[in-house]
Amino acid sequence: MERVRLGIIGVGGMGSNHAQKILGGAIKRLELHAVCDIDPARLKAFEKHPGVARFDDSRKLLRSGAVDAVLIATPHYDHTTIGIDALEQGLHVLVEKPISVHKADCERLIAAHKKRGQVFSAMFNQRCDPHYQRVKQIIDRGELGRLQRVNWIITDWFRSEAYYASGGWRATWKGEGGGVLLNQCPHNLDLLQWLCGMPNKVRAFCSLGKYHTIEVEDEVTAYLEYANGATGVFITSTGEAPGTNRLEITGDQGKVVIEHGNVHFTRNEVRASEFCRTTRQSFARPPVWNIEIPVKDNGPQHAGILQNFTDAILDGLDLIAPAREGIHSVELGNAMLMSSLSGQTVNVPLDGAKFERMLKKLVRESKFQKKTVKKGDNEDMAASFGKA
Repeated sequence: MERVRLGIIGVGGMGSNHAQKILGGAIKRLELHAVCDIDPARLKAFEKHPGVARFDDSRKLLRSGAVDAVLIATPHYDHTTIGIDALEQGLHVLVEKPISVHKADCERLIAAHKKRGQVFSAMFNQRCDPHYQRVKQIIDRGELGRLQRVNWIITDWFRSEAYYASGGWRATWKGEGGGVLLNQCPHNLDLLQWLCGMPNKVRAFCSLGKYHTIEVEDEVTAYLEYANGATGVFITSTGEAPGTNRLEITGDQGKVVIEHGNVHFTRNEVRASEFCRTTRQSFARPPVWNIEIPVKDNGPQHAGILQNFTDAILDGLDLIAPAREGIHSVELGNAMLMSSLSGQTVNVPLDGAKFERMLKKLVRESKFQKKTVKKGDNEDMAASFGKA
């Protein structure tokens, strides 16, 4: 195989953006051969591309023989069912975030990936961002020392009422399965665990419909505990403007901060624990080096993941974001929501079956009536392109 024939299932906001990149030749050796959507109007937009087959049923596309791989960009619950079907048909699969709505579905989806050589990736495009890549290098090389604290305030995910009204599935337990933790923050939760690992305890407070006419969470404050005694705080919202995006990670050897497009590393000349034991001065602090780490831009983002997916299929290249790792961000978000709704600290690993039962109860007992406005997704998605 010299080129990968791709099918995109779900050509709304993100699906159509991916299609435009591929049709524009932005991804080497990747060709768009098919699209699928239940909305005829979305399919009609591809009539000007005669080489792209159009399907109104994912099962037909997956069995058509027209593609070698698929990108799944449907509403969240369908990621699991369509993903399992695609994997069982022997296709390579790239799934949009989150890979599933809840941990139990993640486990079902991951279990369907059985074929050797079958590439299964997730669209965690912010792993391509050099800001986070540089911080990961610092941590992995041990330059930050033992993790002590992480604090991420990510409240610049502001969304309007018009955004939530643009689709009947948005911001409902039945249609989306959650709010900011499941829609906007999978990227941040993925990066958090990618950089710092998974906590073993979570206590969170989630506000449901605090700023919008929705039934799911639009503001979250979570406290995290790690096995080595480190602690963390994760704060997010879609109702705060102008908002903040500041990630601070502190270790025994110093701290690193990402904010306003900059990466700043304050490195202790002597480890804090050693200085604490050995200094004879009451108010002394370890001397430090202040290092501004140069980073030019935000990297290739979605195109980077698409290129990596293609190269993994054709050349056996390692994946930037293996789909099996997508369970961690889902589990973190599930744990925060479960903690808030139960009023208790939740242990990680999370009991996925217990959370699934809780979510199904929320769906079953919901009396929320969603009001929608007939409007395309593309304007909203274009505005947040590279972020959501």
